Amino acid sequence: MYNKFIIMKKSKSTLLPKAQRILTELGENIKLARLRRRFSSEIVAERANITRVTLLSIEKGAPTVAMGNYMQVLFVLGLEKDLLKVASDDILGRKLVDTNLLMKQRAPKKSSGKTK
Repeated sequence: MYNKFIIMKKSKSTLLPKAQRILTELGENIKLARLRRRFSSEIVAERANITRVTLLSIEKGAPTVAMGNYMQVLFVLGLEKDLLKVASDDILGRKLVDTNLLMKQRAPKKSSGKTK
């Protein structure tokens, strides 16, 4: 008889190199913030209710760590409101909207008054 449960292999998260560099920089910034506050990794992990291994993964910018865990660490460090800055000044989005607003729309075609 065969096993009724199929074990699915967890797929590895793959990011574009530029995105990975940004995530790595975020992790480094989190680590620097922790060190500036003179918090040990054990203390931050405990307060964030995550394992020390997860915290070290966050500090390395691991893409497999849940966003909620990043948020918990930012909260412990008093930096949770920094996430509100993401996309708050959406320059590209504003330019796209302004471009559409500046485009003239054609007036409706005039009827010639002729009937078929």
